[in-house]
Amino acid sequence: MITELGHFALILAFAVAIVQMVVPMIGAHKRWHGWMAVAEPAATAQFLLTAFSFAALMHAFIVSDFSLKLVVENSHSAKPMLYKISGTWGNHEGSMLLWVLILALFGAMAAWFGGNLPPTLKARVLAVQSAVAVAFFAFILFTSNPFLRLAVPPFDGQDLNPLLQDPGLAFHPPFLYLGYVGLSICFSFAVAALIEGRVDAAWGRWVRPWTLAAWVFLTIGIGLGSWWAYYELGWGGFWFWDPVENASFMPWLLAAALLHSAIVVEKREALKSWTILLAILAFGFSLIGTFIVRSGVLTSVHAFANDPERGVFILMILVFFTGGALTLYAARAGVMQAKGVFGTVSRESAVVANNLLLAVSCFVVFVGTMWPLVAEMAFDRKLSVGPPFFDMAFTPFMILLGLLLPVGSMMAWKRGKVGRTLRSLVPALVLAVALAGLVWAMQTGRSLMGPIGVFLGVWLVAGAVTDLLSRLGQSRDFSRLARLPRADWGKTIAHSGLGITMIGIAGLLAWEQEDIRVAQVGERFAVGGFELQLDDVQRVQGPNYVSTMGWVTLFKDGAAVAELNPEKRNYPVAQMPTTEAAIDYRFMRDVYVVIGDAQDDGGWVLRTYIKPLANWIWAGCLIMALGGLVSLTDRRYRVAAGARKTRAAAVPAE
Repeated sequence: MITELGHFALILAFAVAIVQMVVPMIGAHKRWHGWMAVAEPAATAQFLLTAFSFAALMHAFIVSDFSLKLVVENSHSAKPMLYKISGTWGNHEGSMLLWVLILALFGAMAAWFGGNLPPTLKARVLAVQSAVAVAFFAFILFTSNPFLRLAVPPFDGQDLNPLLQDPGLAFHPPFLYLGYVGLSICFSFAVAALIEGRVDAAWGRWVRPWTLAAWVFLTIGIGLGSWWAYYELGWGGFWFWDPVENASFMPWLLAAALLHSAIVVEKREALKSWTILLAILAFGFSLIGTFIVRSGVLTSVHAFANDPERGVFILMILVFFTGGALTLYAARAGVMQAKGVFGTVSRESAVVANNLLLAVSCFVVFVGTMWPLVAEMAFDRKLSVGPPFFDMAFTPFMILLGLLLPVGSMMAWKRGKVGRTLRSLVPALVLAVALAGLVWAMQTGRSLMGPIGVFLGVWLVAGAVTDLLSRLGQSRDFSRLARLPRADWGKTIAHSGLGITMIGIAGLLAWEQEDIRVAQVGERFAVGGFELQLDDVQRVQGPNYVSTMGWVTLFKDGAAVAELNPEKRNYPVAQMPTTEAAIDYRFMRDVYVVIGDAQDDGGWVLRTYIKPLANWIWAGCLIMALGGLVSLTDRRYRVAAGARKTRAAAVPAE
C-alpha cells in the first residue's frame, strides 16, 4: 500500500510541476499577481509529494519488500541497515528519484527564502526550476520507474553492489547530488534574468549563496568519493581521472568560477554576460555528468546504467535546456551592458584571469574525458586518455591559479597597484620559498613536484592569512578580527584549504613508497623506515560476506605502533570480491596495507605503501567546505537576504 501511495505521489508531483512550470511564467508575462502567486505553494507541494515518494521507496528497502523489482535487484535481507537505506539511492532508478527530490528541495527553498525577490523574477525562477523538474519527472516515470512490482516476489534479493556497501559511499551520492542539482537554481536565476532582460548587483547577490551552497556540497561529495576510492579499492590512489570522477569535477571548476564572477557583478556590476554564461554552463556540465554516468557511452567503474534509451532521453534534456538557454543568451546578450569600468591591474582583472584558468581547466578535462568517444565515432579508433594526459595538461593551470590567487585577492577594486600588493605579500613569499627550499634540501635528488607543491600550498595559506590581517589597517588591533564579515573569514579558510590540499597531493605523489612481497606468517620486514610483521591470517564471517583477514603489526624504531587488519571479502549473494585496505592514519603519513592471495609456499601477498601527507588532501577539502559554510552564515549572503527590500522594490519587473 505504501509503495502504491509513493508511486501515486510521484505522479501528482509531476502534475504539480507542470502547473508550476506554466502558470507563474504566464503570470509574470501578463503581470497577473494571482497567477504568479501559484509558484510558492506549488513548489512546496512538489517537494512534499516527492519527499513522500522517496520515503515510500526507502521504506520498501528498509522492510525488504521483495515484491518491488528495485529492492530485489539492490538489496538482501542479511544486509546491514545502513546499506539497506543507502541502497535506496545505490542504483539508477533510486538515485534519479533522489536527484528530482533535491531539485524540488531547491525550488521550495527559493520559494521559502526568496521573499525579497521581485515578484516577476521569483515567479520566473520557480517556473524555470520546475521546467527542469518536469523533464526529470518524465524521465523517471517513463524510462526509470522505481516502483515496478513483480508478480511473483522471490524469497530474497540479489544484494547491493559490494563496492557500495561502505559508509563513504552511503553518504557520497547525496552530497554530490546536492552540489550537482544545486547548480540548477543558479541556472534558473540566469534564465529568468535573461527572460526579464535585467542583470544587476541585486541579481549577483541573490545568485551567490546558491552557487556557494552548491560548491560546498560538491566539494564534500568529491572529497568523500576520493577518500572512498583511496581506502576501498585497494590500489591506494585518491584520483584516477575516471570519466565519472571528471563528471563531478567539471561542474566544481565552473561553480568556483561562477562564485568569483558573481562577486564582480555584485560589487561592480561588471562581467554580467560572462556570469550568466557560467551559470548556464555549470548546470549544463552537471547534465553532461548525468549523461556520462547513465548512458553507458563511456566505461567507468562508477557508472549506474548502460541503457541507450535512457541515454538518449538525458541527451534530449541536455540539448533542450542547455541549447535553449544558450540561444536565449545569444538573443539577450546585448541588453546585459556592464556598468562598472576597471583597469587592467585590478581585482576585477584578477577575477577574469581566475575565471579563464578555471574555465580552460574545465575544457581540458572535458576534452580528455570525451575524446575517446569522439575518436571512436569520427575515426573508428578506440583510444584511452589516462592520467598522464590530464596530469600534463591540467597541472600547469592549477599552478598558475595558485600563484595568482593571493595577489588577486588583495588587489584593489577598479584600479590596483601591483607593487603595493606584492610588498604586503613579501612575508608570505619568503615563508613559502624557505619551506620549499627546506623540502628540496631534505628530499635529496627527487623530483621538483614536492617542493613546488609545498611552495604553492604555503603561498596560498600564508597569502590568505595576510589578506585577512590586511583588513585590520595600520592599527593592528587584532580584536577587530572578530568583527570582520564572516565572508572574509570564509574566503581565508577556503583558500587555505585549497593550499593544504595542494600540499597533500604534491607530497603524496612525490614521496610515496611502495613494497610488494610474499610474506610468511611471523616474518618481519622493513618498508620506508617502518617494520611490519604478518602475525596471522584467518577466515572471518561478516554479516553478509566472508572475509580473509590478516593481522599485521606495525613497528617504528622497534616498538609496536599499530595493529592492522587488511581483508579480502567475498559476498556470496553478489558473487563479488572486494579489497579492504588497512590504514594507520597519522598526521604526516599513512601506512597502507593490502592483503592478496595465498601462495603455494604458505605465504601471503602483501602490498605496503607509505603515503606522506595523504590526510592533508581530504582535510583541505573539508576546510574548503568549511570556508564556504562560514561565508554562508554571513547575513549579507543568506539566501536572498542580502538584497534589501527597498532595493528589490526599485528593480523594474521588465
